[in-house]
Formats: sequence, C-alpha cells, structure tokens
Amino acid sequence: MTRILLLGGTTEAGQLARLLADAGVQAVFSYAGRTAKPLPQPLPTRIGGFGGVPGLVEYLGSQGITHIVDATHPFAAGMSRNAIDASRLTGLPLIGLERAPWVRQSGDDWTSVTDFESAAASLPGDGSGVFLAIGRQNLASFLGRAHRWMLRFAEVASHPLPDATLIVSRGPFSVPGDTELLRRHDIRHIVAKNAGGVAAQPKLTAARALGLPVVMIDRPRLPARRVVALPEQVMAWLHGAERGV
Repeated sequence: MTRILLLGGTTEAGQLARLLADAGVQAVFSYAGRTAKPLPQPLPTRIGGFGGVPGLVEYLGSQGITHIVDATHPFAAGMSRNAIDASRLTGLPLIGLERAPWVRQSGDDWTSVTDFESAAASLPGDGSGVFLAIGRQNLASFLGRAHRWMLRFAEVASHPLPDATLIVSRGPFSVPGDTELLRRHDIRHIVAKNAGGVAAQPKLTAARALGLPVVMIDRPRLPARRVVALPEQVMAWLHGAERGV
C-alpha cells in the first residue's frame, strides 16, 4: 500500500496535501517546526526534525513509508539533501515539488549573488532603508551593517537586528500593498531569496515600478533528483509508480 511522507512548508505542499487527502492516499505531512503556528493540513501532521539522515531513515522504515515527496522551501537545502541521501540508502522513490525561480524582467535592477554574506557585502552601508525579505534564519550576515532594516515575518518575533522595523504579515501579498509599504518606510534596497511563486512576488513588481535595486540570492545547488513544478504532476508520478510505470 502506498504511504507518502510529504515534507512540507510551501503553498504547493498544502495544495498537494489536499489532492492526496481527496484521493484517499495515505500520507503524513511533515513540518520542520520553524513556525509556531503552521497552517493546518488535511493530512496527519508531524512537526520537528528527524535527527539527520539516520533519523529520517529510521522514521521511513518504522512508518512504512513507500514514497518521499520533498515540497520544502527552495532554500531548505539541508532537509532536501537529507531526503536525497535517505532515498538513496533506503531505495525509496523521491520526487521534488519545486516552484520555478523568478526570472529577471525588463526594467528590473537585480544583482545576483550566491549567498547571504555576498548579499550583505553588496549593500552600500550608507544607512538607507533595506527590506530584508529573507526570513529569520539567515540574518546574522547583516549584523553590524549601517542600514535601517525592514523585516516581514508571518509571526511576531523579537528584533534580531538593531534598527529593525518588524512587519507581521502572512502572504499572499499584493502589488499595491507592497508598493505602499516600500514608500512608507523609505526603502532604497531589497534583499530577497529567489524563492519563486506568486505569493511573495509583488515586492519585485513594486521594486520594478519604483526603480529600486534588488539583491537576489540564488538558490542553493542540490544533487540531481527528479523535480516537478505542479502538485498534479506529483499525483501523476504516484499513479505511475503504483502501476509500475
């Protein structure tokens, strides 16, 4: 019998969870636990880490998992690498559900960098307003730099950076809303992870219209694996696996 481990954390993971539940497929939805109040899912849910690759391998065996779906955030590289290693060690099939990255458009002023340290180093250090649209896990690289920071989190959190303004809001966002936000806080630069998707894209459209430069952090590189972009494609893959295709 098919039993899925769905490693979630994205909008697409939630969409896939609904498809699995509606189809009556046995599955477990796994959250990393970085959000205190994650969105409810229509599947049995577990929260927290596995204890690295050995813990994940043990969990897969003890729970009778037959397939792994990695629908984590494109920047959750540690979990994705663990899933790849666990799939290799157990022989269980793995598929990544990964949204396409954002692509530079006409009128965009982007500087592409490979990591957070390079993103911090690319800022002018002139005290201007910067929208750090990178979540709360990777802020250390920006400590001690002379800027007014604006952060936007889905939940209330302490200010991890001096001179930081915290906006508590959960997407999806809108172009008018993000345009007004950037103007109100006199933002001169945006630092963003290339997460892709539509929910957080309005800040880039707003930046384009306002002529604001964006420092875009490339996605981390992962070992080769099967990847699709849509939840429906995962369902088709599972259907093919059940038929031995």
